[in-house]
Amino acid sequence: MNNTELAFESATVLRSKIASKEVSPVDLVNLFCDRIEELDSQMNAYLTVDRDGALGAARIAERAVMDGDDLGPLHGVPISVKDLEMTGGLRTTGGSLLFQDRVPQADSIVVERVRQSGAVILGKTNTPEFGLLGHTMNRLGDHCRNPWNTEKTTGGSSGGAGAALAAGLCTLATGSDGGGSIRIPASFCGVYGIKPSQGRVPRYAGAPGPVAANQTSQSGPMTRTVRDSALLLQVLAGHDSRDPVSLRAKPDNYLAAAERDVTGLRLGWSPDFGYAIVDPEVFDVTEHAALAFQEIGCSVEQVDLDLDNPYDSFMTIFGANISAVNGKMLLQQDRLADYTIKWLTEGKKITGTEYSAALGQVDIARAKFNDLFEKYDLLLSPAVPITAFPVGDPPSKIAGQEINPFWGYIQFTAIINGIGCPAASIPCGLSEDGLPIGLHIVGRPGDEATVIAASSAFEKAHPWTNIRALVS
Repeated sequence: MNNTELAFESATVLRSKIASKEVSPVDLVNLFCDRIEELDSQMNAYLTVDRDGALGAARIAERAVMDGDDLGPLHGVPISVKDLEMTGGLRTTGGSLLFQDRVPQADSIVVERVRQSGAVILGKTNTPEFGLLGHTMNRLGDHCRNPWNTEKTTGGSSGGAGAALAAGLCTLATGSDGGGSIRIPASFCGVYGIKPSQGRVPRYAGAPGPVAANQTSQSGPMTRTVRDSALLLQVLAGHDSRDPVSLRAKPDNYLAAAERDVTGLRLGWSPDFGYAIVDPEVFDVTEHAALAFQEIGCSVEQVDLDLDNPYDSFMTIFGANISAVNGKMLLQQDRLADYTIKWLTEGKKITGTEYSAALGQVDIARAKFNDLFEKYDLLLSPAVPITAFPVGDPPSKIAGQEINPFWGYIQFTAIINGIGCPAASIPCGLSEDGLPIGLHIVGRPGDEATVIAASSAFEKAHPWTNIRALVS
């Protein structure tokens, strides 16, 4: 196996090869850090690379293998961590000039669990400031660029994770998703990402902070294979008392779900959720992918999902919550991105009446999805209605129709955060100009296992990991 093949090997295979002493964790760290040094100047996927720290962790991992110690589920496997997660002793910027030199004392829950699993953290991946955009730009440096075409965006806010995976600069990546921030870059970068049910992965930064509702954001895995995401989700999921709304139910066996027979699953297909505008090429590719589930024994029916555009209600909730957590930062707005200032300024203006009305609108949408889930096991749609757009230039039109440049490309993802369902983006094809397109697979609240089962079955029938980005 040459170095490039090793860089694109799955985590499950690498974990096995590490345990059998066929592959050295130290060699893997050097391989990935060399690739980052060689390739990442084209993409800006990483904000911080910790070669020394990763080598130290890899040596400890290698010694444990040689000594015959018990090994964790990700023992020795290189992983990247989104720079919204606090990493004790390792720079955590939050994508912000305001925190460009911050080195936390403690880990977030996600990072705690990553370390406990035995994974080796290579560094911190790029994100827009505080994760507040669906594409990855901030004041710390250049845009994060897509390995399939470096003039295009990776999406966001887990854009660095998507780029790093697609270019073979890590084996696994953590992302987080408050309105599509795992699924958008997964779709744009041709990788797999799953947003878990609300509360499945606990949210705690590693230090006390302002008390505010978290109704939308979830950390989750981004990987090149479905089984790798199942493995990482198994590590991340599970109740923690530091997050009062984290789910107490024991997580399912996600690795077993990836091997489940999906014959007989009932799938609904919605090309627009009743309001979305979709690029015709994206529509054709995703519809073809949805119907392909019939080949693996599922039933597929088009559904008439009649939703009002949820933009106003979602943004009211999201904006108020962001303001509650970060509003004091307006005192230092000379170091903030323009979009952050806008979010915080507008968030302060939201009244309790507006907030309550927005919650009511989300309840209506939740009820309509629940009605669908009485009949269907999963709902399919495009993940994103377009392919990756030029860096820093979100579209104002789709299929000739005017859209909001901020909202127009997150039409399918944000509402799913509002209602708390698990959802994944799985690569399902390329556009004529060679850009990835993702299929959206949405499950009932709490049922990541069926999303993973269907994703894995689709991957086996339509494998994509042999198709690589130009920068790789």
